[in-house]
Amino acid sequence: MAEKPRLHPGPDHPITVTPTGKRVVVTVAGKVVADSRNALTLQESTYPAAQYIPFDDVDKSLVEKTTTSTYCPYKGDASYYSIPAGGERSADAIWVYEQPYDAVAQIKDHVAFYPDRVDSIVVED
Repeated sequence: MAEKPRLHPGPDHPITVTPTGKRVVVTVAGKVVADSRNALTLQESTYPAAQYIPFDDVDKSLVEKTTTSTYCPYKGDASYYSIPAGGERSADAIWVYEQPYDAVAQIKDHVAFYPDRVDSIVVED
């Protein structure tokens, strides 16, 4: 099997990871799935910024690991979790890079949520 391409962030595809510095709360079906004051904001190129929340700040009783996986040449292999309380809409709602590439090493042990698969991702002041 051919090796997966591995790319590095640069001027044509910048990636930054910075502390959010605010409380981030994620809800689904009236339940708080994640609540953190230690989130990171990952800004990749022209994509919308993503909040990466420490997995320790996720209510693990509300999530379920799936067999889904994807690959990003800038970040590495991603695994997924569903939120059963959200029904089919919340399938594979969470992604995590368990062994992220060095350029985004800060997101290790952090998860991100698809905004359209949860009820809300609120970044409070």
